[in-house]
Amino acid sequence: MKIRGKTIIAYPWLLVGPVIVTAVVLLLVGCKAPIVSPSATAPKTAGVSAPVSGQISPRQQRFLADLEHRCFQYFWDEMNLHNGLIPDRARAIGGGAHVASIAAEGFGLTALCIADEHHWEPHRQIYPRVLTALKFFRYQAQCVHGFYYHFLGLRHGRRVWHCAVSSIDTALLMAGVLTVREHFAGTAAANMATSIYRRVDWPWMLDGHKTLSMGWKPGTGFLPYRWNSFNEGLLIYLLGLGSRTHPLPPASWEAWTRGPLVTYAGYIFMSCPPLFTHQYPQAWFHFRGLCDHDADYFRDSRYATLANRAMCIELARRFPDYRPEAWGITASDSAAGYVAWGGPPATPNINGTLVPCAAGGSIPFAPRLCIEDLMAMRKKFRNLHIYGRFGFVDAFNPLTGWVDKDVLGIDQGITLVMAENDRTGFVWRTFMADPVARRALNLAGFHKITR
Repeated sequence: MKIRGKTIIAYPWLLVGPVIVTAVVLLLVGCKAPIVSPSATAPKTAGVSAPVSGQISPRQQRFLADLEHRCFQYFWDEMNLHNGLIPDRARAIGGGAHVASIAAEGFGLTALCIADEHHWEPHRQIYPRVLTALKFFRYQAQCVHGFYYHFLGLRHGRRVWHCAVSSIDTALLMAGVLTVREHFAGTAAANMATSIYRRVDWPWMLDGHKTLSMGWKPGTGFLPYRWNSFNEGLLIYLLGLGSRTHPLPPASWEAWTRGPLVTYAGYIFMSCPPLFTHQYPQAWFHFRGLCDHDADYFRDSRYATLANRAMCIELARRFPDYRPEAWGITASDSAAGYVAWGGPPATPNINGTLVPCAAGGSIPFAPRLCIEDLMAMRKKFRNLHIYGRFGFVDAFNPLTGWVDKDVLGIDQGITLVMAENDRTGFVWRTFMADPVARRALNLAGFHKITR
């Protein structure tokens, strides 16, 4: 679950992390799956799985570079230099942040690695920030069995809003921690990252069950909601499988439900409506060309992205600002608060709001279409001032004129990381070099796809 301060909660439980209950799983060709051909009315998909840069123009490359740097600027400008914490959200013009999130921290640590790779800021300034953040999480941040509370006060670093110790948000943090370990290998930061990751007691979060709990709260114990179907939770399972100190049993990878399939516009794919559920695990784990015994997750996410676009085109009958070059709905802010909308199938609360990180976080799955979408939104709606200091605002509604005043760390983060993965492959290459990633995929039964 994603909760953002003064917003409406879109889930029936409290302060767990970005989780979704509705879930289904895809079984694809080469991985015990049917062969799926898009229908004649479905969007064309030629070339959408090319790895880096080759299918986009120099103009699009320049746009992505600008977008990435602006998204990075959020993490650079808004980080608390005293403890390394990253705000959950801030004003699109900067400032106004009071609460940090450990999910945003995972993206922030990854953003610092990207910036160091590209020399966006001097190494002598980037590395101390990384070390400050890791020292805080190693020695000061409250944690339970190595898991951290979802939300922390930005200044004092203590738990706020009676939030839960969150399994998914801890996993997002650990993905950033392991990226640091590889990028800054051989340094004190790498050693600190190792200590933080090794401390996570992944089996504890099973609470005696076969599937993981979504979290734990003092006084009430484990939350009753579990990661028992397809969603972003597969990131937790993989990070747990890869641990040598507190590993999850390999059987846990098969414990979550697979099926049924959803068909939309000729695409068969897993439907867990907000698109971020497909994006987050693959921000770090590179599934292209791989499958386990059940699914081709990369192709599944490509189909989910293309179906999201097709859904928006269909919804243009009701919301005329949706179009082939302006589409994308995933969990985001709205005029009424934070909403976990998306699809297909379309959630009933969709009201014409556009969410840039829907396409931004799916760039590797459909590069040309996603980049065209983002560029078209920036141009068509420039009078609404949706693109600024930190890139795109979190969401906006062209029909009503509503424009979010905020940006969210996780949404700027997924846009930055996935744009970088498509442009250079840096995050994938770095994270996948870590023994944790290799061990996890091996134990989960991933293998190269042969067709």
